[in-house]
Amino acid sequence: MNSSTVIDNKAAAQAAASGRISSEYRDIYWSLFEQSGMCMANLDLGLRVVEANQYFSRQFGCSTQDVRGKRFCEFLHPSVQGTVQHQLTRLTEGRHPRFAEQMVAVGAKDATFAGELTGIGVRGTAGRVDTLLVLVQPDHAEAAPKLASSKQKLLSAVDARILEGVAAGESTVQLAAKLFLSRGGVEYHVTTLLRKLKVTNRPALVSKGYSMGILGIGQWPPRVRPEYIR
Repeated sequence: MNSSTVIDNKAAAQAAASGRISSEYRDIYWSLFEQSGMCMANLDLGLRVVEANQYFSRQFGCSTQDVRGKRFCEFLHPSVQGTVQHQLTRLTEGRHPRFAEQMVAVGAKDATFAGELTGIGVRGTAGRVDTLLVLVQPDHAEAAPKLASSKQKLLSAVDARILEGVAAGESTVQLAAKLFLSRGGVEYHVTTLLRKLKVTNRPALVSKGYSMGILGIGQWPPRVRPEYIR
């Protein structure tokens, strides 16, 4: 690798980190992530997959050809589709250069997995966003969690209702009114859940709940499976 290539790669990485990827660095940027082992896809402004690398296709159990043309949100669990679509739309409008979100996706053989999704707006020569890059980083440490077995009663009835409410996007005030608790009481239970599931914020709590199988798949509003309630 010559010195000019090193400089170009460094510039591409810096541009990616700042969310300012120009067409000048797009091919270099793509090449870097093809070799990194990270799931990556390129989306058009309609949020459809234009191309995806081999790791993305493998994670979602599709060939690279089958992935093309699909709406990206189809790969996500319904519980996070609305939030992610909103964030991606903001990228297409140029309102933000990038975002990072906890997510739950549906991979190969319909297996759900949690992880982090990063979206980056790519600007063309005219300075406008003309395509999006999405990076999916599965939480491999939690790919097959052993904590949530059918013999364990992990949650109290109140904790279960709190988790369901958080997964449904309800605020502390809404949960307090619904469950006849004070705001402090709701926050106490949320903190207990964060500690119990070993996560640091509410989006991660929801992702962990789905990845561990505590929250049932395909249900709305979200429901904690009864075998995990004491």
